[in-house]
Amino acid sequence: MRATNSALATALSLALLSTNSAAMELRGNVAVQYRGFFEQGAFPGQDQQHQGSISAEPELYWEWNDGIDSITFTPFARADSMDSERTHADIRELKWLHLADEYELEIGIAKVFWGVTETQHLVDVINQTDFIESPDGDEKLGQPMLHFNTYQDSGIWDVFILPGFRERTFAGVDGRFRPPLPVDQDNAQYESGAKDKHVDLALRWAQTFGDWDVGTAYFRGTNRDPLLIASADGTKLTPYYEQMDQLGVDLQATIGDWLWKFEGLYRNTSSNSYTAAVGGYEYTLVGLFDSIADLGLLTEYNWNSDGKEATSTFQNDLYLGARLVLNDAQSSEFLLGGAIDLDYNTNVVTLEASRRFGENWKGELDLWYIDADDLADPTYSFSKDSFVQVNMAYFF
Repeated sequence: MRATNSALATALSLALLSTNSAAMELRGNVAVQYRGFFEQGAFPGQDQQHQGSISAEPELYWEWNDGIDSITFTPFARADSMDSERTHADIRELKWLHLADEYELEIGIAKVFWGVTETQHLVDVINQTDFIESPDGDEKLGQPMLHFNTYQDSGIWDVFILPGFRERTFAGVDGRFRPPLPVDQDNAQYESGAKDKHVDLALRWAQTFGDWDVGTAYFRGTNRDPLLIASADGTKLTPYYEQMDQLGVDLQATIGDWLWKFEGLYRNTSSNSYTAAVGGYEYTLVGLFDSIADLGLLTEYNWNSDGKEATSTFQNDLYLGARLVLNDAQSSEFLLGGAIDLDYNTNVVTLEASRRFGENWKGELDLWYIDADDLADPTYSFSKDSFVQVNMAYFF
């Protein structure tokens, strides 16, 4: 992990502050995970169809000054049986947070999430994707930052100074969800002469207008999405990280039983400029069949101005889904959805289910079915990677 020494030193030195009125808590989880792939992989080295792993994510939380100041330390580690690159460790958080009447100050390694839609989070740009953890891109690496936000009548204003860049994780030669050629993660290239020491900047404003929550953000710095450039001998891919400017907007409106969502962006790099958007709704049937369960019906459409030239798998896609929330003591939830690529006729069907067992255990079931036949579709690289996954976590 390439966190800056200054961010680590700042957070650690703050841990030596006065312990008057201090409170400390240790929580977190350890988990075992199994993945079973329906087919052998499409590329050399992808011979295994069974994958097991163990992970741990403890969290040490310490607050003082009646909660005005706090430190959070959240390391993460996984040991994997199939993919050596998926055996990895990271510091998700190591931050000091100071709360005041009209502002908050956060210094250290932290995670920030932006976005409202289900299928992809276009505007979520602060943290790098930990792709080996989950193919949907929702898992993120910790990011060194100085984060200041203030609450005003005009809205919530956030300023981010991001010293240091995190490279995206990729599966190894024997791992799944990788491109046809293995990614040479040890020799990443950068447009900036500062390489992974470039200081990125971001600004965000958010406000509520009646039923509408509105946010807009500007980011300038190293593109979190690398270009993958084939080596001269054609045996591997090298990540190349450009500089970029991005302007994004996210909207969400709660109107009765309807939840309307939208995310859009304009991104400019030296090699390309494009716009992209995703929008849709979730309509909830409250008290389904006179029960305490709720059923949400989801529809979203994804668009990218690059069309078939887009590197994203969401360039002209329609998503339909249903979310069942039982509202029981075990917090049982199910999400069944399908994405249809209208350009390539690719279909991706996913099922997510979760349930608590007792006070400390949580089980999760994930299933992905990928039907991709067009070689031009970026999803084709994963056409043999349909899988079922079971995760059982103990929370303490």
